[in-house]
Amino acid sequence: MELGSPEELATRWVPFAHVSAYARALGLGAVDVSPAWCVARLPYDERWVLDTSTGVMHGAVITGMLDTLFGFSINVKLGRLQPMVTVDLRVDHLKRPTPRRDLLGGAVCYSMTDEFAFVRGAAYHDSPEDPVATGVGLFMFTDKAAGKPR
Repeated sequence: MELGSPEELATRWVPFAHVSAYARALGLGAVDVSPAWCVARLPYDERWVLDTSTGVMHGAVITGMLDTLFGFSINVKLGRLQPMVTVDLRVDHLKRPTPRRDLLGGAVCYSMTDEFAFVRGAAYHDSPEDPVATGVGLFMFTDKAAGKPR
């Protein structure tokens, strides 16, 4: 399946992000979109900080960003918006994010069946090789028109 140019893929983020009230509230935005690795930016915001004296983003916000990005990476691989639910999500918070800095999240859908999609990714500042958090997830399609990319 031809998925289009990187610019066309990036435009797919707009309707996807607007479907999710959580993604809208976080201000998530596409940075780089391809079936091999989708990247989004989570802008630093004082609302996402547990203790404003430290300026460190709360771990639950990072988990939510990765969950959202995981779903988006599945849609990019499918080439369409697909209803799904998160069945299993594991996020390992490896270190505190740098205070008052935006975070990037990267994700890839690495395997898919007719009913399930498997994803992995990371939250980081400068490189996915130096992650703040890593995660894996299992998503289930919620209609019978799912399946592998056609």
